[in-house]
Amino acid sequence: MIVSIIIVLIVALIVIALWVSAVQQHKEKQEGERRKELTKQKAIIEETEEALVNSANIPLSEPIIRVLQRRIYEALKTMVANSTGSKALKNRLSEAKEHLTQPVQGNNNDSLSLPSNDKQLVSLIQGIKKLRIVLRSEHNKGRVDSQVFTVEDKRLEKLQLRINIESQIKRGLSARSANMVGSARQYFEKAQVTLNGVTYSDEYVSAKRQEVEGYLEAISVELRASNANALKKKNEQEQDDLDILFAPKKKW
Repeated sequence: MIVSIIIVLIVALIVIALWVSAVQQHKEKQEGERRKELTKQKAIIEETEEALVNSANIPLSEPIIRVLQRRIYEALKTMVANSTGSKALKNRLSEAKEHLTQPVQGNNNDSLSLPSNDKQLVSLIQGIKKLRIVLRSEHNKGRVDSQVFTVEDKRLEKLQLRINIESQIKRGLSARSANMVGSARQYFEKAQVTLNGVTYSDEYVSAKRQEVEGYLEAISVELRASNANALKKKNEQEQDDLDILFAPKKKW
């Protein structure tokens, strides 16, 4: 009898130990998922705030600014739900909610000055690409109206194209002024390929196609003239060599 009781107690202790272990593992898993979610939302906030700061370099329209503000608000709301005891997060959430009610001054001007530094230029293009990814992500989540998404994504696409084309033309002109005709032609050809790959046509695209074609035609004329001149000099040199070879020998 006593032995049976002891066995039952041992089994009960083992069951309790397994249950406690399972509960502990579940809690640890939940805590890990909570921390992972907080890290994810923090990264979203930092990325979005960086995009807002870059508005000095990239013209952001009012709808885009609202999308970014809403994204920060939603991320903070998720963080508060996962950290209910954090007063700092609750204060930030209140501030983010207040920002959504305040008027914003957007910039619909697509003209911008290109940085001369290649690293800054790459950063600018990457910034626009990230904005388009964010816009698409928020649209897929149902936070952006389809019409707004279409208009703003197209605007960012055109802005990205403008930066690409202007930088290629700028490099081409710089190479041409340095008598690097081959490099200049490559830059202009890259711009031409990009423009020909555009699926729409507007005043800017049409004007730039003509401009790039003009540069390429001018380079072709220069190269033809240069080749003709080089061939002429070569023929003259060969003729001079023949004249010397067959010239009457002097008698001494």
